[in-house]
Amino acid sequence: MINYRLCLVGFGNVGKAFARLLLKKKAELADKYDLSVSVTGIITGSHGRAINPAGLNLEQALSLVESGGSLDSLSTVEAPAEALAFIKQCPADFMFETTPVNPQTGQPALGHIEKALESGMHAVTANKGPVVHGYHHLTSLAAKMDRRFLFESAVMDGAPIFALFREPLVGANLISFHGILNSCTNLLLEMMEQGKTLEEAVDYGRSIGITETDPSNDIDGWDASIKVAALVTVLMGTPLTPQQVNRTGIRGVTPEMIAEAKADGERWKLVCSAERLDDRIITKVAPQRVGPIRLSSASTAPAPTVNSSWMCSPAWVCSKATPVRKPPLMVCWRTCSIFWR
Repeated sequence: MINYRLCLVGFGNVGKAFARLLLKKKAELADKYDLSVSVTGIITGSHGRAINPAGLNLEQALSLVESGGSLDSLSTVEAPAEALAFIKQCPADFMFETTPVNPQTGQPALGHIEKALESGMHAVTANKGPVVHGYHHLTSLAAKMDRRFLFESAVMDGAPIFALFREPLVGANLISFHGILNSCTNLLLEMMEQGKTLEEAVDYGRSIGITETDPSNDIDGWDASIKVAALVTVLMGTPLTPQQVNRTGIRGVTPEMIAEAKADGERWKLVCSAERLDDRIITKVAPQRVGPIRLSSASTAPAPTVNSSWMCSPAWVCSKATPVRKPPLMVCWRTCSIFWR
């Protein structure tokens, strides 16, 4: 049986959910795939760190963190407090990076991934920052080290949007996409429809773990913008930062605006778009009133929806609608319709 050793950098909502999934899937991984997984290191921002080359007890790690304790007691060796030194010392085959996103620079996550690749690990992240600010560098470094840099859950959670173009649609050129990429604003706007204030909606989103660590990243459109930048950078082949996206958040959406839209059979959504026009790519994130025809009726909170089009040859164009439900499980469901001519 093959054993893969994992180093977890970050142990917040996403990291803990991943640890629970590893525990839940332990028997299935062994029975169906003849492999086992051991977590040899975990480093957090506020709950200490631990390294055990034989594998940490994940149930104990979860219990300690959720009770406000420190992971330090689980370490069998002296674990460095500094993240880059920790990654270098941790004996692992894969590094999973789930620290909070930094839309401005992608750090420190970008440095974590760079160090993991240099140390001979495959690097996997749910963090959009390194994808936007370091995609070409990290991809080249991974190839040089004969390792993989993977980031499928960075945009649209579990929907394999990047893998779709990496494998089934090799040779296709994405020309535009339009839809909802931020599940948190979906939830906030729906709760405001129900009479909650924005602050009350944010508090609820934080309680169920759907808001970003810094809620302003969602409210002010930074999370949506960095997702647009990631899709454009990777799938449209044009480096783009979130600062370059024409961005407007949802702070200006008032209860009166929501009530007026609802009376007309419409809803406010934070809509993302990108379109290639000649040698330019026009990008935008902004609140819009939408009806059930313009976007999928499944686009109620907290399900992001994307309509995209891509050109594979002059003969045909495809469009797709993909709703993804995020909490409480880190799993997605999809409906897909494709049209061509």
